[in-house]
Amino acid sequence: MKRKIGLLLVALTVSASLVFAQNSVSAYTTLEEPLAKALFEQFTKETGITVNFVRLSGGEAVARMEAEKANPQASIWVGGVGLDHITAKSKGLTTPYKSRAAENTPAQFKDPENYWVGLYVGPLTFVINLDRAKELGLPTPKSWADLLKPEYKGKIRMANPNTSGTAYNVLTTIRYIYNGDENKAFDYLKKLDANIDQYTKSGSAPGKSVAIGEIPIAIGYAHDQVKLKVEGANVAIIPPAEGTGYELASMSLIKGGKDAVNAKKLYDWILSSKEAQKIFTQWYVVLVAKGAEKHPMALSINEIKTVNQDMAWDGDKVNKDRLLKRWNDEIGVNR
Repeated sequence: MKRKIGLLLVALTVSASLVFAQNSVSAYTTLEEPLAKALFEQFTKETGITVNFVRLSGGEAVARMEAEKANPQASIWVGGVGLDHITAKSKGLTTPYKSRAAENTPAQFKDPENYWVGLYVGPLTFVINLDRAKELGLPTPKSWADLLKPEYKGKIRMANPNTSGTAYNVLTTIRYIYNGDENKAFDYLKKLDANIDQYTKSGSAPGKSVAIGEIPIAIGYAHDQVKLKVEGANVAIIPPAEGTGYELASMSLIKGGKDAVNAKKLYDWILSSKEAQKIFTQWYVVLVAKGAEKHPMALSINEIKTVNQDMAWDGDKVNKDRLLKRWNDEIGVNR
């Protein structure tokens, strides 16, 4: 009798495990954690599928997937600069998926081979704490060139391009500002380094430090900075006069992911759900899907001057590895 009860308990445990596995999906996300939490909780509410997610910066997500390539621990990667998704594709870390829900996404915002799809765009901008700037007697920088002025020494913060897609986008943007001349671009970046107080792991962290007055100026994406302003920080957001780069936050399925079926359901839902769009809009991002809502406070790349950005070139593994190696050899090594 005891043996039968024991076998029954084992069977029930296995059955429960299978049910749990069928009703969950493991994800990596590079969205801000509160946004990811709201998004995934809404998905669970509508579908009954639990999302077990880990928040990672773009560089960390690619590194984690590469380390786990033989035994993937997640099935979908949501958010993160599109350049990192292109890199992940070139490293063989993601898998194609032709979602019918992607039909509303214009061709220029998705991979032609269906490895990744764009979710929203956001330009690189400067953010300055007006109270701290007044205390320190600092003028508001209007251009990339302004950031090199001696009065900004130790007063600017940005992320590390090894861990942050945002910061890597800064590197590629400066390269475009100098028309592809990498020697001039790195000459600029070395001069900028003299004014950087520290490089953070996450691209949104510098702006948060500006909001609380820890540092007066930061470089990051406009939507992160708009959120700080709406929440009450006395900040100004400045698009650089020479032009700026922008992110195309994207989504990919991870090659060999164990929850492929539910990952596809989450992928489709994010692209098609009006509730999902509303959640994104509340974070001041500009969605690329046709007919999507736009928050009136959101800063669109159509409203500012942008560089002629070639995402395929920027995300190519060879180009990215070379630019990061040079940054590490000439700048990072001294930090």
